[in-house]
Amino acid sequence: MEMAKLAETIEKYVRPDTFPLGITVVKEKLPEGKWKRPFRDFGVTLTICQAITMSRRYGWSLAMGDEDLSCPIAKVAFGFKESLPYYEEGTLACGMYTETMEAGRNAEAAVPKFSEAERGTVVVGPLARIGHEPDLVLVYGNSAQVMRLVAAALYKRGGSLTSHFSARADCADIVVRTKQTGEPQVILPCYGDRVFGQTHDQEMAFSFPYAWAQEIAEGLAGTHKGGVRYPIPTFLRYEAAFPATYERMNQMWKEMENETT
Repeated sequence: MEMAKLAETIEKYVRPDTFPLGITVVKEKLPEGKWKRPFRDFGVTLTICQAITMSRRYGWSLAMGDEDLSCPIAKVAFGFKESLPYYEEGTLACGMYTETMEAGRNAEAAVPKFSEAERGTVVVGPLARIGHEPDLVLVYGNSAQVMRLVAAALYKRGGSLTSHFSARADCADIVVRTKQTGEPQVILPCYGDRVFGQTHDQEMAFSFPYAWAQEIAEGLAGTHKGGVRYPIPTFLRYEAAFPATYERMNQMWKEMENETT
């Protein structure tokens, strides 16, 4: 399926407030395109979640390598920097996310990480005009919109999806875990995504390998035809109940009508 057609399908059936994105991890030469490089073009380093928000809200295409990245957790997760004992022992998590260093170690061990062979420049751009076939697709929306995408992913296969939630390092869940598992992921935006990426409280996200594009598109159309739609078509064919004084007024009218018949 063409990227523009998939973006159009998502816009039609999910109606997200921001652009659906394509994300690619490029190990060699960057594909042709007008990629903004944060350090070169803005003079600053950014978090992955900042780049994602720029792309989905501004419509920019960005490419991020080690020199563009500020977040130390992301540097480890995306394989740009060596994991140090200081990190692995739980120092960054302890006292903020976890009570003890042991719990912090468990937290850091749970973050999916690229190997040296898997790492590369992270390229993100609006799906409709990214210009090359991405590794994965990312859509932010409210919980109902993410539910629509989950339903679409399960339309042909049934069953359920497995996702992981830890309140931190959602960039690793979006990119690393989705690429490594080859499966769609429901994404709970982490604290950093909310602080630095300025993701709104009501937003969630959904990522899926581009190999799933045709299946997701058919699932969106099929579930829509079956009645699973967005905006949610709430049931309204019921009779409202009113306060006693209101009901008494209705009763008065009925009594008046009875007197005239």
